[in-house]
Amino acid sequence: MKTSARKLIPLVGILYLCCFASQAVARAKIDSNEMAYKDPNQPVEARVNDLLNRMTLAEKIGQMVQIERVNATYDVMKNCFIGSVLSGGGSVPAPNATAQQWVDAVNQIQKGALDTRLGIPMIYGIDAVHGHNNVYKATIFPHNVGLGVTRDPMLVKRIGAATALEVRATGIPYAFAPCVAVCRDPRWGRCYESYSEDTKLVQSMAEIISGLQGDAPTDKVEKGYPFVSGKEKVAACAKHFVGDGGTDKGINENNTIVTEQQLMDIHMPPYYNSMDQRVSTVMISYSSINGKKMHANKDLISGYLKDTLKFKGFTISDWEGIDRITYPPHSNYTYSVQESVLAGLDMIMIPYNYSEFINILTDLVNTNVIPMSRIDDAVTRILRVKFAMGLFENPLADYGLVGKLGCKEHRELAREAVRKSLVLLKNGKSSDQPLLPLSKKTPKILVAGTHADNLGFQCGGWTIEWQGGSGNNYTEGTTILKAIKATVDPSTQVEFNENPDSNFVKSNDFSYAIVVVGEMPYAETKGDNTNLTLPMPGPDTINNVCGAVKCVVVVVSGRPLVMEPYMGVMEAMVAAWLPGSEGQGVADALFGDYPFTGKLARTWFKRVDQLPMNVGDKNYDPLFPFGFGLETKAVNA
Repeated sequence: MKTSARKLIPLVGILYLCCFASQAVARAKIDSNEMAYKDPNQPVEARVNDLLNRMTLAEKIGQMVQIERVNATYDVMKNCFIGSVLSGGGSVPAPNATAQQWVDAVNQIQKGALDTRLGIPMIYGIDAVHGHNNVYKATIFPHNVGLGVTRDPMLVKRIGAATALEVRATGIPYAFAPCVAVCRDPRWGRCYESYSEDTKLVQSMAEIISGLQGDAPTDKVEKGYPFVSGKEKVAACAKHFVGDGGTDKGINENNTIVTEQQLMDIHMPPYYNSMDQRVSTVMISYSSINGKKMHANKDLISGYLKDTLKFKGFTISDWEGIDRITYPPHSNYTYSVQESVLAGLDMIMIPYNYSEFINILTDLVNTNVIPMSRIDDAVTRILRVKFAMGLFENPLADYGLVGKLGCKEHRELAREAVRKSLVLLKNGKSSDQPLLPLSKKTPKILVAGTHADNLGFQCGGWTIEWQGGSGNNYTEGTTILKAIKATVDPSTQVEFNENPDSNFVKSNDFSYAIVVVGEMPYAETKGDNTNLTLPMPGPDTINNVCGAVKCVVVVVSGRPLVMEPYMGVMEAMVAAWLPGSEGQGVADALFGDYPFTGKLARTWFKRVDQLPMNVGDKNYDPLFPFGFGLETKAVNA
């Protein structure tokens, strides 16, 4: 989901014409005995129909609106009948907010929704894309690019369940995850959000949806019908429909040029699995298919997703996604509202300009440009999800799960995921002289590199802030350096020098060195990269250290980088991807407490001029092919 690096500034004068609609709502008391929608014993569809028939146009349109939390005051929620609220990247109730503070903030917003005439609860959503990554002290799991390496759907399902508990611990019932994009070009700034370049592997990882939402009953399973099993699970969101991982040259929000067969063979299949898992919501992509903006693509949204795949949950736009139907964005907003809603968008993520949207959509309905049947379809889907997940029965959160945020059990799970996501790409100058596993008991070792002692770097983008950050103080976790120190024998001296020169290395008589280098954090368009070279001073660090002592290079990145120029100087190389908060998992494998087992879920190219290059292509000539990964045996278990 797109969030902005701009400061989140509440709109001035937020009660516009949209809020005047509340004055027209009948104040008459409704006999509670006649309100079937409030009866949990009634079937979901009966409750939806009963409530829909009671709603005014203003109340219906309000349900279709999702706004940023900074604008979600009590009056706005109550007077504009807002159906949903979100936290954008870095949008928090307070700096370093506790789980209790999150619960209180979400409940305060909810009270405005509950005080409307019909008392329809709002649904609060947040990007929990590798754990509950917006929240201080949450467990940060490896990004999807690493999880694909594990080829372990049950591990991913367990991560989904842990993430759901931590999201619910903060009072939030809806996660904008998982990303089921099939990234076909690592130059794309969102490639780390994709499990693999391989469609079948991405399909298998859709199992995370059952972790987030719970296992749907096997009897009378209706594919595509939303399911959330209770107060410890969250509504999930398959994204970004469809083809976002195939944009030309890997440019974010760009055009995916495909035949219908390629679209159906490569990019669509993960949504079949999402329907099997009964995903509750689907987020539409910023990108285009053959020049047609997905936010305005009626054939694929209404025609294929809803009619062919029988998706019964609701579709949601990306952050200000309908604005981007035109260029410049928002240049003809009436057209954007019209095209997106007619295409089949049900909930519109309009963090700031909600009043304008409400007024325009109201006018389009009143002038018969958009039929009431389309509004009723959208609201039916939104209410269906809310009823199916029990939101009407439990609209307010309590503190019962606050202890799950960043708990030891989840951190151990993240540590397991880290070590299973590592790929050993080289081990020794020759196969009969492996460097790994490293000896724990040796006089003196060197740890070097920008990423060795930087929690922000190893977590990557979408961590606390939208673009991620640098340093060890903005959340809780274990850096790779700290993990190394905790793993080696007490007699072993660990020397850390972020970027030593060769003279320092030669003069210190190190037994071996561990060099940890990689990319700086990024998210979305800011991560688009046409050269994919290892950022400085990474190359200097590798050459200075590995040219003077035996070394293993650990690459922390959201995708393969150009590493061929440095392969000759290093003894060993490990792809650690973006491991998250539990750096101990890296040390677990380096020192042989656990084996290296990971296999590449992405092709590791030699040069960027080979891109895009994916397994199965003609002239496939990678540095390391899809599925490659050396193995070791645990020696210290």
